[in-house]
Amino acid sequence: MVSRLPGAFLRALLVVWMIATPALLLPGVGPDATQVVSLIAIFAALITFVEYASNYPSLIEFRHAPPFNRVRFISLFITVFLLTIISRGTFEPTAITEFVTAIGTVIGHAIDFPYSPVRNMVLTLPQGSDSELVHAVRTAAGLSYLSSLISLAAFVIVIRIFQWPGRYSTFNVWINLPTFDPTAGGDVVERLQRDARFNVALGFLLPFIIPAVLKIASETFAPVDLQMPQTLIWMMTAWAFLPASLFMRGIAMGRVAQMIEDKRRQRYAEFGEEGALA
Repeated sequence: MVSRLPGAFLRALLVVWMIATPALLLPGVGPDATQVVSLIAIFAALITFVEYASNYPSLIEFRHAPPFNRVRFISLFITVFLLTIISRGTFEPTAITEFVTAIGTVIGHAIDFPYSPVRNMVLTLPQGSDSELVHAVRTAAGLSYLSSLISLAAFVIVIRIFQWPGRYSTFNVWINLPTFDPTAGGDVVERLQRDARFNVALGFLLPFIIPAVLKIASETFAPVDLQMPQTLIWMMTAWAFLPASLFMRGIAMGRVAQMIEDKRRQRYAEFGEEGALA
């Protein structure tokens, strides 16, 4: 356990850094917002530290199967950072903020076509919304959605090149899938494949479901105020990151199921050869 403490502490610091990025870079953040961000960052850091420092996992999946969580964290951090840079440019424009905003604007307009996820997110805004708010939502949605697609493509390339998850070490299903019970009944491979298909399907549908839920909630209750920079940043980040994360989880569980099936075939072949020799 002692050998894992430095790595767990470093991961906790990175989580704090990521959560605090908007509050640190955006001007005019009030003391109440700072306190809320601090509490969330401390809570997330504590969970991360306990998970990676303990022998027995409880929540975080694929803890010992890199680079699954690393790709997800890098994607999340880059999305938050880029959206923060864009929001900062509305208060203190610089060459960097204008460059990132220009890229986000081009991407947002390119992806904003009928029935696209970006168009659905823009349509969640109330009718008669200010053109600057529409532009900000389109830019943030386009940039965050592109970031999620790039991270998903990077994960697929990595697992293909490095034959993830079992090329360099053994894969422990209990440690890396703490919420999955192999003894719950039924064939493990079939259950993993079923969960993989469910996660992929849900990851595909979420970019369309979330805007619809937000639209209904805005009409039923108070509308979400996307004019607040931190609200816009975290809303767009969650909208793009959650589907990509589910896609990665589905692909990962499918790979684990394939690995177990390959191991079974190998064992069956070995036992068959031993029986033939006998």
